Amino acid sequence: MKEHIERLKNWIVKGDHDLGTAIVVHNHIPMYSDTIAFHCQQAVEKYLKCLLEYNSISFKRSHDLRYLLDLLDESVAISEEQYSKAMKLNGFGTDIRYPDTTIQLSDTDRDEAIQIAKEFRNFLKENIDVEIDDRNLPESLV
Repeated sequence: MKEHIERLKNWIVKGDHDLGTAIVVHNHIPMYSDTIAFHCQQAVEKYLKCLLEYNSISFKRSHDLRYLLDLLDESVAISEEQYSKAMKLNGFGTDIRYPDTTIQLSDTDRDEAIQIAKEFRNFLKENIDVEIDDRNLPESLV
């Protein structure tokens, strides 16, 4: 049981690192839109995978947020708004990491991507009975 809890916490830490990276890059080099978008998508992906493991739902290796939400929706109610927000990030998971695909996000788009990732972190916290220690996080993350 303890090993399972540690694995869940590790998903959260990895997601927090992605979200924290997105925030730092946004604050210091906002023109790196692809990096910001990628890390927001990655944070949401990890938070969803944590919830899937918490609910004992098996999943294949995938960056597709719709796939992960569909699986999770069997145990945790997912709203249409959450689907919609996740789909805004879904394409940022892999394709934009290659040099033949570039994106430019507006300030509003970058802010929204970070906000979406934060909302999914809060959703995770509301739906998991595991103590999450926020004391070491930057205030902008919680």
